[in-house]
Amino acid sequence: MNDFYNLKVKINKEENSNRLDKVLSNIIKNISRSQIKILIENSNVKLDNTIIKSPAFNVKEGQIFDVKLIKDTAQKFEPENIKLEIIYEDNDLLVVNKQAGIVTHPAPGNQNGTLVNAILNHTKNLSKVNELSRPGIVHRLDKDTSGLIVIAKNDETHMDLSNQFKSHSISRRYHAIVWGVPNNQIIEGYIERHKINRKKMVINKSNNGKYSKTKIKLIQNFEIASLVECSLYTGRTHQVRVHMTSVNSPIVGDKVYGKTKINQYSKNKDFFNRFMILKNFGRQALHAFHLGFMHPKYKKTMEFNIKPPNDMRHLLNFLVKY
Repeated sequence: MNDFYNLKVKINKEENSNRLDKVLSNIIKNISRSQIKILIENSNVKLDNTIIKSPAFNVKEGQIFDVKLIKDTAQKFEPENIKLEIIYEDNDLLVVNKQAGIVTHPAPGNQNGTLVNAILNHTKNLSKVNELSRPGIVHRLDKDTSGLIVIAKNDETHMDLSNQFKSHSISRRYHAIVWGVPNNQIIEGYIERHKINRKKMVINKSNNGKYSKTKIKLIQNFEIASLVECSLYTGRTHQVRVHMTSVNSPIVGDKVYGKTKINQYSKNKDFFNRFMILKNFGRQALHAFHLGFMHPKYKKTMEFNIKPPNDMRHLLNFLVKY
């Protein structure tokens, strides 16, 4: 016998006048659009206690839909005693400093040892919006990216934070150690998956894909490398990594993007030691150091900052010294 749970979905400004099935498939990540269509047609979606059976129903900003979902009882994520650095916590959310090397949520090939497993060991009170695959997870960081991430403890908090991400009102800034010395600039482009390598993202010059925008600020110049601050206006998959590669300053240690572009820096004998240390850095030198958002319940601005982890600090100290 199947277990069910109800999910409330509030329509924001960006989703106004879109099809119901499209909106729900964008929010409920673990279910395909075709499955969403079946869900709607089988009377599992209500608006003001009225069943909506048309997947093409045009939604309006401010509407709240009740969606009846089936729990996948075969898929259980176990709590694991993994070190968890909690920066802030209340009854509605928590902010954690994710360590590099930890996957944010379970996925094929990574069912254990994730941030979700660590959080479940700390609390069972997590939002159910993405319960089947990502309980509590509103946004994510790449495995080898460290830094701040916010976790929702209930559906109302999750939906509110999700809408803040969609409206780009959340403040996110990263520190990155990159090859070369990029100018202060704003990088824009449409990001989509690579046609052949589906694990890689690219900027599409024909404006297909999702619009992305990052502001780059040079913090420190190390001749063949730099420390930069990256402010996100949007939050696309691999956005900072793709954008830095697009201006010929790939992130140090990034084994997916721009690794063929770094050999030019080995030609300067004055910086050969510096080049070798940078080339052998163990992961992408990217750290989400700042996170700011409006608290869903208290309606006050919350801002958090965290220093880079030891590996990036040691690399920066080396670059300053040598």
